[in-house]
Amino acid sequence: MTTLKLGISTCPNDTFIFYGLAHGLASVPGAGFDVRLADVEELNHWAATGEPHVCKVSAAAAAGLLDRYAVSRTGSALGRGVGPVLISKDELAPSDLDGRVVVVPGMATTARLLLDLYCKQAGVRPELRAVVFDEAAGCVEDGSAAAGVLIHEGRFTFQRRGLRLIQDLGQWWEARFDLPLPLGVILIRRDLGALGLQVERAIGASLRLARARPEEAWGYVRGLAQELDDRTIQQHIDTFVTDFSDDLGGEGAKALAELLSMAGFEGAAQDLLI
Repeated sequence: MTTLKLGISTCPNDTFIFYGLAHGLASVPGAGFDVRLADVEELNHWAATGEPHVCKVSAAAAAGLLDRYAVSRTGSALGRGVGPVLISKDELAPSDLDGRVVVVPGMATTARLLLDLYCKQAGVRPELRAVVFDEAAGCVEDGSAAAGVLIHEGRFTFQRRGLRLIQDLGQWWEARFDLPLPLGVILIRRDLGALGLQVERAIGASLRLARARPEEAWGYVRGLAQELDDRTIQQHIDTFVTDFSDDLGGEGAKALAELLSMAGFEGAAQDLLI
Protein backbone atom coordinates (compact mmCIF):
# COMPACT_ATOMS: atom_id res chain seq x y z
CA MET A 1 0.00 0.00 0.00
CA THR A 2 1.38 3.40 -1.02
CA THR A 3 0.84 6.19 1.48
CA LEU A 4 0.28 9.60 -0.07
CA LYS A 5 0.81 12.73 2.00
CA LEU A 6 -2.19 15.03 1.55
CA GLY A 7 -2.41 18.60 2.84
CA ILE A 8 -5.68 20.53 3.04
CA SER A 9 -6.88 23.49 5.06
CA THR A 10 -9.45 23.33 7.84
CA CYS A 11 -11.78 25.61 5.89
CA PRO A 12 -15.26 24.26 5.12
CA ASN A 13 -14.79 24.11 1.35
CA ASP A 14 -11.72 21.87 1.69
CA THR A 15 -13.13 19.64 4.42
CA PHE A 16 -16.38 19.28 2.47
CA ILE A 17 -14.60 18.32 -0.76
CA PHE A 18 -12.11 15.98 0.91
CA TYR A 19 -14.41 14.36 3.48
CA GLY A 20 -14.68 11.22 1.36
CA LEU A 21 -10.92 10.89 0.84
CA ALA A 22 -10.10 11.61 4.47
CA HIS A 23 -12.51 8.89 5.60
CA GLY A 24 -11.70 6.26 3.00
CA LEU A 25 -15.06 6.60 1.24
CA ALA A 26 -13.38 7.71 -1.98
CA SER A 27 -10.15 5.92 -2.69
CA VAL A 28 -7.23 5.26 -4.99
CA PRO A 29 -6.54 1.55 -5.60
CA GLY A 30 -3.38 0.51 -3.80
CA ALA A 31 -2.95 3.84 -2.03
CA GLY A 32 -4.01 5.52 1.20
CA PHE A 33 -3.80 9.11 2.44
CA ASP A 34 -1.98 10.59 5.42
CA VAL A 35 -3.96 13.81 5.88
CA ARG A 36 -2.38 16.97 7.28
CA LEU A 37 -4.73 19.83 8.20
CA ALA A 38 -3.18 23.29 8.34
CA ASP A 39 -3.59 26.97 7.56
CA VAL A 40 -3.21 27.66 3.85
CA GLU A 41 0.00 29.67 4.30
CA GLU A 42 1.51 26.73 6.19
CA LEU A 43 0.45 24.51 3.31
CA ASN A 44 2.06 26.92 0.82
CA HIS A 45 5.38 26.52 2.64
CA TRP A 46 4.99 22.75 3.02
CA ALA A 47 4.37 22.34 -0.71
CA ALA A 48 7.51 24.36 -1.39
CA THR A 49 9.53 21.58 0.27
CA GLY A 50 8.16 19.06 -2.24
CA GLU A 51 7.20 16.67 0.57
CA PRO A 52 3.42 16.40 0.13
CA HIS A 53 2.17 14.31 -2.75
CA VAL A 54 -1.10 16.25 -2.92
CA CYS A 55 -1.59 19.69 -1.41
CA LYS A 56 -4.01 22.59 -1.35
CA VAL A 57 -2.17 25.89 -1.93
CA SER A 58 -3.02 29.47 -2.69
CA ALA A 59 -3.36 29.91 -6.44
CA ALA A 60 -0.66 32.59 -6.38
CA ALA A 61 1.76 30.30 -4.54
CA ALA A 62 1.42 27.67 -7.27
CA ALA A 63 3.42 29.91 -9.62
CA GLY A 64 6.69 28.86 -8.00
CA LEU A 65 5.82 25.18 -7.63
CA LEU A 66 4.85 24.04 -11.11
CA ASP A 67 8.20 22.49 -11.93
CA ARG A 68 7.43 19.78 -9.41
CA TYR A 69 3.63 19.89 -9.23
CA ALA A 70 0.69 20.04 -11.64
CA VAL A 71 -2.74 21.49 -10.94
CA SER A 72 -5.66 19.13 -10.44
CA ARG A 73 -8.74 19.89 -12.52
CA THR A 74 -10.87 19.10 -9.47
CA GLY A 75 -10.97 20.49 -5.96
CA SER A 76 -10.15 24.15 -6.66
CA ALA A 77 -11.62 27.21 -4.95
CA LEU A 78 -12.41 29.41 -7.91
CA GLY A 79 -15.41 31.40 -9.05
CA ARG A 80 -17.18 34.73 -9.15
CA GLY A 81 -18.14 36.58 -6.01
CA VAL A 82 -15.59 34.62 -3.99
CA GLY A 83 -12.79 37.13 -3.46
CA PRO A 84 -11.03 38.38 -0.33
CA VAL A 85 -12.23 41.64 1.18
CA LEU A 86 -10.11 44.59 2.27
CA ILE A 87 -11.64 46.03 5.44
CA SER A 88 -10.98 48.68 8.08
CA LYS A 89 -12.39 49.82 11.41
CA ASP A 90 -12.81 53.44 10.39
CA GLU A 91 -14.00 54.66 7.02
CA LEU A 92 -10.89 54.78 4.85
CA ALA A 93 -10.22 55.47 1.20
CA PRO A 94 -7.50 53.50 -0.63
CA SER A 95 -5.25 56.57 -0.48
CA ASP A 96 -5.40 56.44 3.33
CA LEU A 97 -3.50 53.15 3.33
CA ASP A 98 -0.22 54.60 2.05
CA GLY A 99 2.52 53.78 4.57
CA ARG A 100 0.12 52.21 7.05
CA VAL A 101 -0.02 48.63 8.32
CA VAL A 102 -2.29 46.25 6.44
CA VAL A 103 -2.47 42.64 7.61
CA VAL A 104 -2.66 39.81 5.07
CA PRO A 105 -3.21 36.05 5.59
CA GLY A 106 0.31 35.15 4.48
CA MET A 107 2.80 36.59 2.02
CA ALA A 108 2.42 33.75 -0.48
CA THR A 109 -1.38 33.91 -0.63
CA THR A 110 -3.62 34.95 -3.49
CA ALA A 111 -5.06 37.55 -1.14
CA ARG A 112 -1.66 39.23 -0.84
CA LEU A 113 -1.16 39.17 -4.63
CA LEU A 114 -4.57 40.76 -5.20
CA LEU A 115 -3.83 43.44 -2.62
CA ASP A 116 -0.50 44.18 -4.32
CA LEU A 117 -2.20 44.57 -7.71
CA TYR A 118 -4.97 46.72 -6.26
CA CYS A 119 -2.57 49.00 -4.35
CA LYS A 120 -0.35 49.37 -7.40
CA GLN A 121 -3.33 50.57 -9.42
CA ALA A 122 -4.31 52.92 -6.57
CA GLY A 123 -0.75 54.26 -6.30
CA VAL A 124 -0.30 53.41 -2.61
CA ARG A 125 2.30 51.40 -0.69
CA PRO A 126 1.04 50.03 2.61
CA GLU A 127 3.26 48.21 5.09
CA LEU A 128 2.21 44.56 4.83
CA ARG A 129 2.23 42.30 7.83
CA ALA A 130 1.41 38.58 7.70
CA VAL A 131 -0.89 36.98 10.29
CA VAL A 132 -2.86 33.75 10.50
CA PHE A 133 -6.05 34.31 8.51
CA ASP A 134 -8.44 34.19 11.48
CA GLU A 135 -6.41 36.85 13.37
CA ALA A 136 -6.71 39.57 10.71
CA ALA A 137 -10.06 41.00 11.80
CA GLY A 138 -8.88 41.21 15.41
CA CYS A 139 -5.80 43.17 14.39
CA VAL A 140 -8.04 45.73 12.72
CA GLU A 141 -10.40 45.85 15.69
CA ASP A 142 -7.63 46.48 18.23
CA GLY A 143 -5.93 49.12 16.07
CA SER A 144 -2.67 47.26 15.48
CA ALA A 145 -3.44 47.47 11.76
CA ALA A 146 -5.21 50.16 9.77
CA ALA A 147 -6.78 47.56 7.47
CA GLY A 148 -6.78 43.87 6.75
CA VAL A 149 -7.54 41.38 4.03
CA LEU A 150 -10.05 38.75 5.13
CA ILE A 151 -10.51 35.34 3.55
CA HIS A 152 -12.53 32.21 4.32
CA GLU A 153 -15.30 32.66 6.88
CA GLY A 154 -14.08 36.13 7.87
CA ARG A 155 -15.34 37.67 4.65
CA PHE A 156 -18.90 36.75 5.71
CA THR A 157 -18.73 38.00 9.31
CA PHE A 158 -16.78 41.28 9.31
CA GLN A 159 -19.88 43.48 9.21
CA ARG A 160 -21.23 41.80 12.35
CA ARG A 161 -18.05 43.00 14.05
CA GLY A 162 -18.65 46.61 13.00
CA LEU A 163 -15.87 46.62 10.38
CA ARG A 164 -16.14 48.48 7.08
CA LEU A 165 -15.50 47.39 3.51
CA ILE A 166 -12.84 49.29 1.59
CA GLN A 167 -12.82 47.00 -1.46
CA ASP A 168 -14.03 43.57 -2.42
CA LEU A 169 -10.87 42.39 -4.17
CA GLY A 170 -12.73 39.69 -6.05
CA GLN A 171 -15.10 42.24 -7.58
CA TRP A 172 -12.09 44.37 -8.49
CA TRP A 173 -10.45 41.38 -10.24
CA GLU A 174 -13.64 40.47 -12.13
CA ALA A 175 -14.22 44.05 -13.29
CA ARG A 176 -10.64 44.34 -14.51
CA PHE A 177 -10.18 40.95 -16.19
CA ASP A 178 -13.72 39.63 -16.79
CA LEU A 179 -12.64 36.25 -15.45
CA PRO A 180 -13.51 34.16 -12.38
CA LEU A 181 -11.03 34.51 -9.53
CA PRO A 182 -8.73 31.55 -8.70
CA LEU A 183 -8.19 31.50 -4.94
CA GLY A 184 -6.80 28.06 -4.17
CA VAL A 185 -5.86 24.98 -6.17
CA ILE A 186 -4.95 21.37 -5.51
CA LEU A 187 -1.42 20.42 -6.56
CA ILE A 188 -0.42 16.86 -7.40
CA ARG A 189 3.22 15.85 -7.69
CA ARG A 190 4.21 15.23 -11.29
CA ASP A 191 6.36 12.25 -10.37
CA LEU A 192 3.22 10.30 -9.41
CA GLY A 193 2.52 9.82 -13.11
CA ALA A 194 -0.61 7.73 -13.74
CA LEU A 195 -1.25 7.54 -10.01
CA GLY A 196 -1.71 11.31 -10.02
CA LEU A 197 -4.56 10.98 -12.50
CA GLN A 198 -6.19 8.42 -10.20
CA VAL A 199 -5.86 10.89 -7.33
CA GLU A 200 -7.55 13.56 -9.42
CA ARG A 201 -10.44 11.21 -10.15
CA ALA A 202 -10.70 10.30 -6.46
CA ILE A 203 -10.97 13.98 -5.50
CA GLY A 204 -13.87 14.28 -7.94
CA ALA A 205 -15.50 11.18 -6.42
CA SER A 206 -15.05 12.62 -2.93
CA LEU A 207 -16.75 15.86 -3.96
CA ARG A 208 -19.64 14.04 -5.60
CA LEU A 209 -20.12 11.99 -2.44
CA ALA A 210 -20.26 15.13 -0.27
CA ARG A 211 -22.76 16.75 -2.63
CA ALA A 212 -24.96 13.63 -2.59
CA ARG A 213 -24.73 13.04 1.19
CA PRO A 214 -23.90 16.41 2.80
CA GLU A 215 -25.28 15.35 6.16
CA GLU A 216 -22.51 12.75 6.44
CA ALA A 217 -19.79 15.34 5.85
CA TRP A 218 -21.29 17.97 8.15
CA GLY A 219 -19.79 16.76 11.43
CA TYR A 220 -16.27 16.68 9.96
CA VAL A 221 -16.68 20.11 8.37
CA ARG A 222 -18.19 21.76 11.44
CA GLY A 223 -15.65 20.24 13.81
CA LEU A 224 -12.79 21.94 11.99
CA ALA A 225 -14.40 25.28 11.06
CA GLN A 226 -13.17 28.52 12.62
CA GLU A 227 -16.69 29.97 12.69
CA LEU A 228 -19.16 27.66 14.42
CA ASP A 229 -22.31 29.34 13.19
CA ASP A 230 -24.01 26.80 10.93
CA ARG A 231 -25.33 29.46 8.56
CA THR A 232 -21.84 30.89 8.02
CA ILE A 233 -20.37 27.44 7.41
CA GLN A 234 -23.04 26.62 4.85
CA GLN A 235 -22.57 30.02 3.20
CA HIS A 236 -18.85 29.28 2.96
CA ILE A 237 -19.47 25.94 1.23
CA ASP A 238 -22.07 27.42 -1.11
CA THR A 239 -19.69 30.24 -2.08
CA PHE A 240 -16.41 28.40 -2.53
CA VAL A 241 -17.49 24.96 -3.73
CA THR A 242 -18.52 25.85 -7.27
CA ASP A 243 -18.81 24.21 -10.66
CA PHE A 244 -15.11 25.03 -11.07
CA SER A 245 -14.45 22.76 -8.08
CA ASP A 246 -15.86 19.89 -10.15
CA ASP A 247 -13.78 20.82 -13.19
CA LEU A 248 -11.71 23.92 -13.93
CA GLY A 249 -12.77 23.77 -17.57
CA GLY A 250 -11.49 26.17 -20.21
CA GLU A 251 -12.52 29.37 -18.46
CA GLY A 252 -11.10 28.28 -15.12
CA ALA A 253 -7.79 27.28 -16.69
CA LYS A 254 -7.63 30.63 -18.50
CA ALA A 255 -8.27 32.52 -15.28
CA LEU A 256 -5.62 30.50 -13.46
CA ALA A 257 -3.06 31.10 -16.22
CA GLU A 258 -3.76 34.85 -16.04
CA LEU A 259 -3.29 34.97 -12.28
CA LEU A 260 -0.17 32.81 -12.34
CA SER A 261 1.43 35.01 -14.99
CA MET A 262 1.02 37.94 -12.59
CA ALA A 263 2.57 35.85 -9.83
CA GLY A 264 5.65 35.15 -11.95
CA PHE A 265 4.88 31.91 -13.81
CA GLU A 266 6.39 32.05 -17.28
CA GLY A 267 5.32 28.66 -18.65
CA ALA A 268 2.56 27.83 -21.10
CA ALA A 269 -1.04 27.41 -19.99
CA GLN A 270 -1.06 23.76 -21.09
CA ASP A 271 1.77 23.06 -18.64
CA LEU A 272 -0.43 23.84 -15.65
CA LEU A 273 -2.74 20.85 -15.47
CA ILE A 274 -1.97 17.27 -14.61
